Amino acid sequence: MATGIVERSWEIQKRIEERAKRLGKGRYGRVLQMARRPTKDEYSRVVSLTALGILIIGAVGFLIYLIFTYGGPWLKGLFG
Repeated sequence: MATGIVERSWEIQKRIEERAKRLGKGRYGRVLQMARRPTKDEYSRVVSLTALGILIIGAVGFLIYLIFTYGGPWLKGLFG
């Protein structure tokens, strides 16, 4: 009974090692090999563009909020 557990654990270990060997190959492996660390200039550009996008989306959401908060009652009073 103990040998069955040991054999099963060896099989599991072999499968894990085979998956680890294949990790650097295939479609994901090519992407990982081409990946590199961004320069400070690239990183700061990405951060600033992301912050700008967040601000724009927030401003659009706030404008929609204002339109529904103040425009709704105004339209209701206008069309009555």
